Amino acid sequence: MHWKNHANKSHNLGGHFDLEELEARIQEIDEVMSEPGFWDNQETAQSKINESNSLKAQYEVFHQIDETQEELETMYEMLKEEPDEELLADLETELKAYQKTIADYELSQLLDGTYDRNNVLLELHPGAGGTESQDWCDMLLRMYTRWAEKHKFSVQTLDYQAGDEAGVKSVTLLIKGENAYGYMKSEKGIHRLVRISPFDSAGRRHTSFVSCDVMPELTDEAAIEIRPEDLRVDTYRASGAGGQHINKTDSAVRLTHIPTGLVTASQSERSQLKNRDHAMSMLKAKIAQKQEEEKAQQLAEIRGEQKEIGWGSQIRSYVFHPYSMVKDHRTNAETGNVQAVMDGDIDLFIDAYLRLGFAN
Repeated sequence: MHWKNHANKSHNLGGHFDLEELEARIQEIDEVMSEPGFWDNQETAQSKINESNSLKAQYEVFHQIDETQEELETMYEMLKEEPDEELLADLETELKAYQKTIADYELSQLLDGTYDRNNVLLELHPGAGGTESQDWCDMLLRMYTRWAEKHKFSVQTLDYQAGDEAGVKSVTLLIKGENAYGYMKSEKGIHRLVRISPFDSAGRRHTSFVSCDVMPELTDEAAIEIRPEDLRVDTYRASGAGGQHINKTDSAVRLTHIPTGLVTASQSERSQLKNRDHAMSMLKAKIAQKQEEEKAQQLAEIRGEQKEIGWGSQIRSYVFHPYSMVKDHRTNAETGNVQAVMDGDIDLFIDAYLRLGFAN
């Protein structure tokens, strides 16, 4: 039985902290939060609270791993003294859960990028193909919504343009949760579907494409400046899926950043002003991301790396026919359980992406 090899890992977990360092950092932040005037700067205060909550969650998991290891060691010693099939079965069950906890914790420690802990803005846009591609966009929208729900993240639809006959023309989601951007950045790129089209009376096989763009929700938007003369503002009447959220006024807002051609839109609020604020936040996030990608491209060129930074390449194929397979072309991670993937089970691909260092 080699379970101790896994159990001993718990002493090496914790990313940049060990248990004592975590406790000290949490205490330090708690002291800052108890000082008079803590709430004078709302943005700074909220940042400290978020950091405190994150560290406390990390501490709880770390502490749980240590406690579980002690329990497993006790069960193992009992089995050595007196073999027991029921106890052995319990140990094997506990060990599987323990190994998954360690794997999840290790994965979370890979998320140390500038924006990894932020909420994420996710945009889906179907490619050419009309109803077929728009239906594929709707399927991906459901997949990402299910994934977020499984991780207890909240999902807010900021912009939704329904398809002409079925599906979605475009959609923007705000997914809120710890490390949401760190996980979702693996999904940036083109997603390809191969299936027998339900919209083709001849039953022919079709290939459809949808682009997925992800951006961190910025906590320091002041760092990104947008000149009024570089901005085009369009307003239009909001509409939602299934006829929901239809306004009688032009409350929806679309912003175009003229120098870069970047476009954002929001229709989630009934107030035009609030929708403009949402769209502006998204636009600043897009500009910040574009700047980060340009820096990465420059570094790659200096190093002589042949590494594509852009989001325009096909990253994953979802094949429903003539066989069932979902395969990520960057990591070669694959599964034949297509239905599970479409129900939001995409952690296999996220895990492989992060562990192979694509985030760097």
